[in-house]
Amino acid sequence: MSGTAVFARKEVREILRTWRIWVLPGILLFFAFTGPVLAKFTPEIVGALAGDQLGGIKIPTPTYLDAYAQWIKNLSQIGLFALIIIYGSIVSAESKTGTAVLVLTKPVSRTAFIIAKATVHSAFLALLVVTGTLVTWGLTAAVFREAPGSALWSSALVWLVFGILFIALMTLLSVLISSAAGAAGAGLAAYALMSIASIWKPLGTYSPAALAAQPAALAAGKDAAVLWPVLTSILLAAALVVFAALAFRRKDL
Repeated sequence: MSGTAVFARKEVREILRTWRIWVLPGILLFFAFTGPVLAKFTPEIVGALAGDQLGGIKIPTPTYLDAYAQWIKNLSQIGLFALIIIYGSIVSAESKTGTAVLVLTKPVSRTAFIIAKATVHSAFLALLVVTGTLVTWGLTAAVFREAPGSALWSSALVWLVFGILFIALMTLLSVLISSAAGAAGAGLAAYALMSIASIWKPLGTYSPAALAAQPAALAAGKDAAVLWPVLTSILLAAALVVFAALAFRRKDL
C-alpha cells in the first residue's frame, strides 16, 4: 500500500474519532433540515412579529427556489466561514503536537502527507454537501410540493468546487502559518478579496472569484457561465496543494 493510501486511512480514522465528525456535519445538516421550513414560513413569521412596521408591504409568496437559495446562502456564508476556521489547523496542529514527526518516521513522504490530507478532507466535504443537498431537496419537495432538481444540484456542486478550493488554500496556509487563528484569518481575508475581485468583469467571469457569487445565481434559477470558473478553480486548488507539499518538505518539524 502506498504512503498516500496509508496516511489517507489515518485521516479517515481521525475524522471519525475526533470533533471533526460533529462540527462541520452538524452545522451543514442543521441548515439542510431548517432551511426549507424557514423559507416556507418566513413571511408568516415576519408578518406576525413586524406586521405593523411593514406599512402594508406584502411579502412575496415563497417558492422552492427560496429554499434552494437559503441552502446555498448558508453554505456560502456560515458554512464557508466554519470550514476556514476548522481547517486553519489542518497541518499545523499535527506539527505542534509532534504527530507529524511520528507519522513521517514511517514510510510516508511529506508530499503524501499533504496530498492525503487535502484529498480526504475534500472527499469529506463532498459527502457532507451531497448529503445536505439531498436533505434540502427532500424537505423542499415535502414543504413546497415541488422541487425540480437542476437549480439546486448545479448550485450545490459549483459551490463544492469553491469549498474544495478553500480546503486546498487552508492546507497551504496551515503549512506556512503555525497559528491556527492566523491561518484562519488569512483564509477569511482571501475570501473577502475574492468577493471584491468578482465585481471586476474579467475576474467575475473566468476566475475562481466568480464562484463567490455564481452558486447563488444558479440556486435562484438564473443562467450562469460556470465552466471557466470551475476549471480555473480546480487548477488553482491543485496548484495550492503542490505548493503546500513543496513548502512542507522545507519546513522544520
